[in-house]
Amino acid sequence: GVPTIPFFIYYSMFGFQRIGDLIWAAADMRTRGFLLGATAGRTTLNGEGLQHEDGHSLLHASTVPNLICYDPAYAYELAVILRDGIRRMYEQVTDDYFYYITLYNENYAMAAMPADATEGILKGLYKLRPGETKSKLPKVHLFGSGPILLHTLTAQKMLAEHFGVNADVWSATSYRELRRDALEVERWNMLHPQQQPRTSYVQQVLSREGEGVYLAASDYMRQVPEMISRWVPGGLFALGTDGFGRSDTRAALRRHFEVDAECITMAALWQLAQRGAIKPAVVQQAIQKFGINPEKISPMRA
Repeated sequence: GVPTIPFFIYYSMFGFQRIGDLIWAAADMRTRGFLLGATAGRTTLNGEGLQHEDGHSLLHASTVPNLICYDPAYAYELAVILRDGIRRMYEQVTDDYFYYITLYNENYAMAAMPADATEGILKGLYKLRPGETKSKLPKVHLFGSGPILLHTLTAQKMLAEHFGVNADVWSATSYRELRRDALEVERWNMLHPQQQPRTSYVQQVLSREGEGVYLAASDYMRQVPEMISRWVPGGLFALGTDGFGRSDTRAALRRHFEVDAECITMAALWQLAQRGAIKPAVVQQAIQKFGINPEKISPMRA
């Protein structure tokens, strides 16, 4: 009478792409447990070729209605997600959910869990590191997931040290859950037009930040962060790994896909220039400073 809790860990690329019918069958049978997509992301398993570089499983996962999807960066995020998943699937069951969680193939230092981060981890977004510099320029908000979160943290420092731009870094653990919540709130408001409108979680947390540049960087295709674009003040500009990918070093792949810290910094400056906050010459300065080749082949075609 004691339930077992299935943990199925596998190459992320070989999940939804190859056994997607079985995942849908599991959803139909109201299966519970954890699908762990290991070696996730398009730039973290370099050297093994396109058969292993996964930049789209989160899109496949988002099509399964009762699948909860997370893309954590730190061990404490994973711990919070697993604990809450066990609670929702086995302890306080209200719906029949199962989970898909990405796990990456990269070693890096694990941060300490910030205070009061639990709700944001589970909802899909929380502020990890506020900016420290003072600036008259509009605030830049950098969203990161998985190992690319580390590149947003580096970009935060680059923006402050080299360009005097103040940036906050947010950890985006689940664009899918943010979107699901926002859509549910929209539906409720539409069907209850005479009642006080509800506000989605992503709108609540970002409304406190006001206008500014919002930029997301992911080891997945741009469509993943773009899931929430219409609920972000002024829209969300996304960087991602659209394209095939190549067998090369992580650094080379991230420059190829334009998701490394230097490209994130340059993109944030470009968004500021688009709003008239800085001159285009500053963006050109960043391109030259960081050795970004504007004439290289587009990653979407390579």
